[in-house]
Amino acid sequence: MSRSCRPLRLLFGALVAAAPLALVGCGQDGAQSFSGYLEGDLLFIGPEEAGRVTALAVAEGDKVAAGQEIARVEDDLQEADLRAAEAQLKQAQAQLENARSPLQRPEEIAILEAAETRAAAQLDLSRIELGRQKQLVPKGASSQANLDAAQHDYDAKQAALDEARRRISAARIAARAQEIDAAAQAAAAARAQVEAARIRLARRALKAPRAGTVQTLYFRVGELVPAGRPVVSVLPPGLVKVRFFVPEAALPRVALGQEIAVSCDGCPQLTAKVSFISDAAEYTPPVIYSREERAKLVYLVEARPTDPAATRPGQPVTVTLGPKP
Repeated sequence: MSRSCRPLRLLFGALVAAAPLALVGCGQDGAQSFSGYLEGDLLFIGPEEAGRVTALAVAEGDKVAAGQEIARVEDDLQEADLRAAEAQLKQAQAQLENARSPLQRPEEIAILEAAETRAAAQLDLSRIELGRQKQLVPKGASSQANLDAAQHDYDAKQAALDEARRRISAARIAARAQEIDAAAQAAAAARAQVEAARIRLARRALKAPRAGTVQTLYFRVGELVPAGRPVVSVLPPGLVKVRFFVPEAALPRVALGQEIAVSCDGCPQLTAKVSFISDAAEYTPPVIYSREERAKLVYLVEARPTDPAATRPGQPVTVTLGPKP
């Protein structure tokens, strides 16, 4: 070993020897304390579809309420999709009404009714002629051929009247049940498309899902936001937690729901309740790199502050265990 390396190794050994004191300490009453830090779980708010930011209603550090609009992304395409969906809905509704209505329009049915009236009048005239022939033939005033012709003409006029009446009945019948059901399903699908288009349009206005503080603005007005990328991050007070590491020997003193004391530089005394205890051992926090310290396993513990508004994520804290419940 060169002489130039010895002072560095001695200094490194001194840091290693002092490291456990940064993790674990004992108070005058025997209570153990641990080093930790505050961490916040951010809510990242961004569009589901790519687009340019057209408006920003907040700045970093602003307080926002739940449901408050914080940014807006261009919505030209979504508005066009909504108009197209509404047009398709109108078309589907018109086709459904057409399927439920008579096959022909009232004007066309009126023409058929006029044809029925004409056929009935012709039948009456043919009936009169047939009756006259039936009276004349026995008297020898007319031939059997004339009677046969009158009978044939009467039968033809009767068939014409029956046909006219059937045409009117058919014109008043709506489409088959299967066709009506298909038209109804198409209208329902068109309504669903309109609702989906409205939802996509409404989501172009980015709103805060929970009350909190704006942490970071990742994009500015005019910048293109890729799909799924956040525009703003918000930190709700309820998503702040204390994270600290407990050595294996002190782990039995920690329990879920246990109240702990939290202190930091320049902040009031805080309390928190243990909400999570890792079931897997870890190495000591990454600020300690010596092989000697790696042999000492610690367990991650998280606690929720009872007063989240008084905390500031990222700040180092000292945790003191209270009595185990």
